[in-house]
Amino acid sequence: MSKIIFNFGLLIFFISIVIFTQKGMMVQDVIIKSTIIFLVVTILFSILTLTFIKAINKAFGNKQNNINQELVGSGDNE
Repeated sequence: MSKIIFNFGLLIFFISIVIFTQKGMMVQDVIIKSTIIFLVVTILFSILTLTFIKAINKAFGNKQNNINQELVGSGDNE
């Protein structure tokens, strides 16, 4: 998963380099701004992915607990 996030960040990095160089900016400014964009996008995408995975695990855990309760039985079902 982290490899996908890193590759997506690199894609955004190189796209931003192309966009900034077409605007006629200096090379130093292009590299600095593209690096900042790369870091921000990669970190935000990582946080988004982690929260999404935690939400899926939490939903699956709740579903698993309900299934376990139905299999074991409770006072109402016995």
